[in-house]
Amino acid sequence: MNTNACTTLLLTAAISTIFVGTSTAAERDPSSLVRAVTVEGITRHLDVFQRIANRYDGNRAAGTPGFEGSVRYVSGQLEKAGYKVKVQPFSIDLFEELSPPRMVQQSPGRRVYEAGKDFATMDYSGAGDVVAELVLAGGIEIPPPKTPGSRSGCAPSHFAAARGKIALVQRGTCTFEQKAENAAKAGAVGVIIFNEGQPGRRAVLTGTLGAPQKLPVVGTSYNAGRRLYQLAQSSTVRMRLKVDALTRKIETSNVIAEWTGPLDSRAVVVGAHLDSVPAGPGINDNGSGSAAILEIALQMKRLDMAPRNTVRFAFWGAEEQGLYGSTYYVGKLTANERRRIMANLNFDMLASPNFVRFVYDGDGTIGPKGPPGSDAIEGIFDRYFAEAELPTEPTLFDGRSDYFPFIEAGIPAGGLFSGAEEIKTKAQAKAFGGKAGKPLDACYHEACDDISNISKRALNQLGRAAADAVATLALSKDDIRPSGEMAAESVAEAVAAAATAEFRGPQRVR
Repeated sequence: MNTNACTTLLLTAAISTIFVGTSTAAERDPSSLVRAVTVEGITRHLDVFQRIANRYDGNRAAGTPGFEGSVRYVSGQLEKAGYKVKVQPFSIDLFEELSPPRMVQQSPGRRVYEAGKDFATMDYSGAGDVVAELVLAGGIEIPPPKTPGSRSGCAPSHFAAARGKIALVQRGTCTFEQKAENAAKAGAVGVIIFNEGQPGRRAVLTGTLGAPQKLPVVGTSYNAGRRLYQLAQSSTVRMRLKVDALTRKIETSNVIAEWTGPLDSRAVVVGAHLDSVPAGPGINDNGSGSAAILEIALQMKRLDMAPRNTVRFAFWGAEEQGLYGSTYYVGKLTANERRRIMANLNFDMLASPNFVRFVYDGDGTIGPKGPPGSDAIEGIFDRYFAEAELPTEPTLFDGRSDYFPFIEAGIPAGGLFSGAEEIKTKAQAKAFGGKAGKPLDACYHEACDDISNISKRALNQLGRAAADAVATLALSKDDIRPSGEMAAESVAEAVAAAATAEFRGPQRVR
């Protein structure tokens, strides 16, 4: 169990025992919803998502018929149950690579770098086929600093000699987007960003530039970048850089279903992304989260739980491209509408085959704290799992899922996650079962993330914990957010920490 569980039990017990006075005992009790939300009920929705993917090119990615089919199914189910449902349209820039990229050292000597092994195209790279001299951006540190912190490419002055050349830049500090934009403004014709070099930062660098760029931009391994850096110290290096890609506008949407409570000045937003990656049907990522909150919503109506606070179930679009749906939603809220949101619960991947019961780290045990109130959300999950005698582990708010735009707006957030491409440790295998040394989900972002890729044990445990948290917050009489000057300072600290996050969705941004 999370070592902070005991310190949060009193707080969450207080939250969970103060409910609406006008409902029946069963309606006031979160355990009635927990009992009603079953793995069989959740799996029925997963079966539908699989059939939709089978019907439409094997995926449910944003902007595709498979995603639209998912939207129709979810919105139809919610409308039939009696929710006020809004399909919120928005557009995104969709990046597509049309053919493999090329990175070739033409002189001195000739060396062809291998795509995937030595380098990869950055999302939102511009297209182009350029041959030019390699120039070293300012701020490169070889050997790298002991802890991440290279500022290479973060200042316009780092590209003083870059006009007409391909710039070699080291990862570190600022975003890939800022490095690429600084290079473009200086007149560079291409950019190579190499990994910084510390343990865990040596592999081929993949990531997103955040917005469409004009220049071809690739990421490389630390070894490839170091080799080019050292060669450029003694020789004039000429490189060829080719990226064949395009960025186009597509239309997609969020689905928002609301049950207005008598205390409409407070809202709980319960979210999960509905889209898959183009490679597969996304039944764990994130059919599992979407199916779980859909079943919770349907069972709340069936039980007529009469929430005290307004509850919004949100099925986000285009998470896989960079949290676009949730970002659009939060960005469209007025200041007053933001203040009304007491909590955001996020459920992304609840059924990983080699799972860990991860709870988002609201109180800052292993990283930056969430906005004040996030610790109370974490405590609700910790209390539930402690009572079930199921161990948990905290996981970072690192920007990889749709809680992030809420944190950026200073809104308390929390949720559950069962793991993606991470390798299970021996300690985790001892605590949670499964196989050490293997990915938590070996089919993460692959075609094999289908209905056979689901752990029903994980889905049952995490789905019921999600139901408990939704009911607890929906029925809570008190606001989980503290007030006062110290709380305001903590909000500012959490927002500032979010501005330095390594990820925005699945892709690295820095």
